[in-house]
Amino acid sequence: MQQDPIELDRPHLWLVRHGETEWARLGRHTGRTDIPLTELGRTQATSVAAKLVGHRFALVLSSPLSRALETARLAGYARRVQTDADLAEWDYGADEGRTTAQIRADRPGWSIWDQGPQGGESIAEVGARVDRVIASVRDQPADVLVFAHAHVLRILAARWIGGPPELGRSFVLSTATVSVLGWEREQPVIERWNEACG
Repeated sequence: MQQDPIELDRPHLWLVRHGETEWARLGRHTGRTDIPLTELGRTQATSVAAKLVGHRFALVLSSPLSRALETARLAGYARRVQTDADLAEWDYGADEGRTTAQIRADRPGWSIWDQGPQGGESIAEVGARVDRVIASVRDQPADVLVFAHAHVLRILAARWIGGPPELGRSFVLSTATVSVLGWEREQPVIERWNEACG
């Protein structure tokens, strides 16, 4: 199927969630704590390369946190990757390292998407960060590749299609997955989502 010429002129945004960490495996909210990849996470990160092979990117960006940056390096982008602080994970404040069940023991019915973290960033603040990333991507001459984290990438996807940051609740995102944000003519769309690499 031939692509519409209008679509060809617009950069697509490829998203990679980092490989597994111990806290991700345990369901602990991992914001700014710099948790390394597990051995499985390193294997997953290496497998990301196969999903990206043959594709050219105008720009490769990563969160400055080591789990994302190491995923980028293991996927074959060590020489090209640039860090962007706007791609860091949501700052969970006092909820850092806690599971949803632990937080709900103190705050019944709690959801990160509704109440946000205690003493951390608001969802609007995360939304403003990803809006800056999106604006930068849309100025690029070709596709952009980003390595980052579950919540920030879910919010980025919501904002890409013009939704509120809270819409990110609808996009499950597993470790070591590839997603593609693109276009249908002038309309921003989600082309592929949560594709496993292993």
